[in-house]
Amino acid sequence: MTGDQDRTGLGGLAAARLWAAARFPYLASGLFGVQVTARPGLGSVAIDEHWRLYADPAVVAEWTPPELGSVLVHHVCHLLRDHAQRAVASGITRDTSAEWIQAADAEINDDLVPAGLELPGDPVQPRDFGAETGRLAEEYYALLCRRITRPGDHPGPAGWLDCGSGADGLPRPGERPGPGGLDPWLADLLLRQIAQDVISYCKRIGTVPAGLLRWAQEVLTPAVDWRRLLAAELRRAVADVAGVVDYSYRRPSRRAPAVSGVVLPALRRPVPQLAVVCDTSGSMSGELLAMVLAEVEGLLRALGLARQLRVLACDAAAGPAQRVSSARQV
Repeated sequence: MTGDQDRTGLGGLAAARLWAAARFPYLASGLFGVQVTARPGLGSVAIDEHWRLYADPAVVAEWTPPELGSVLVHHVCHLLRDHAQRAVASGITRDTSAEWIQAADAEINDDLVPAGLELPGDPVQPRDFGAETGRLAEEYYALLCRRITRPGDHPGPAGWLDCGSGADGLPRPGERPGPGGLDPWLADLLLRQIAQDVISYCKRIGTVPAGLLRWAQEVLTPAVDWRRLLAAELRRAVADVAGVVDYSYRRPSRRAPAVSGVVLPALRRPVPQLAVVCDTSGSMSGELLAMVLAEVEGLLRALGLARQLRVLACDAAAGPAQRVSSARQV
């Protein structure tokens, strides 16, 4: 009996994870980051927004390791594609949750089933409701809503499983209340790690599904031009140093002896202390490290504050702050 089976009561979980990690190695961090809990009587396998997966042992017992591994991949992809928050933005309610989950499932399956996903039963595909492949869940959802003719009529193949709040953002009664799962900042780090693994795998080893590759590129591409934002903030700080003064009572004014009985403040000029934090961990390639050093050199040239620029190199722990006048000293 495996350690996973000991903790969860779900036979074949370890074999399923190994199958999924071997077939989709770029998702391995997410597959082993999910916390699995047995929920007898649930009647499904569901995931919440905190990377906690709940599985009914009776349901899982009927699946082979490739099928269970495929379900794990499928649910991890719900979290990667942020279906819960997208459902909130689309105004999904209890009455429309079934249609949204079908649309979200179609977005995942049309990308990953051709790549080797072996989901149990008859997985939802865009062709099931007359849609083209390669579309977003929002488009599939709009098409599904137009096809509904009466309340409770949820089109799609039989055997539909509730994927949980990780797919639609609506809490389920069987989900664990209170703290647990991954904290938001840890979940964000995990997402970025998976995105880096997807990009690296595509560049060095083989191909990945097109939709997953687009997701990874969007995660790692900043939505805001950080260079422009940083330059504006630094220009503002330097302008404050050059042209703004303030009064302080920490030092008496030179004019204080001329006025008896009155405490006069002295003029002061704040000087900002600049610091650059450099990631030097193993995930940083030589190209990325060169970009970091180029940014440090650019700051030194542009600001003229070489003796006040501190640089911290961080791996598993932060190194000591260095005062540098050249990027070669980092």
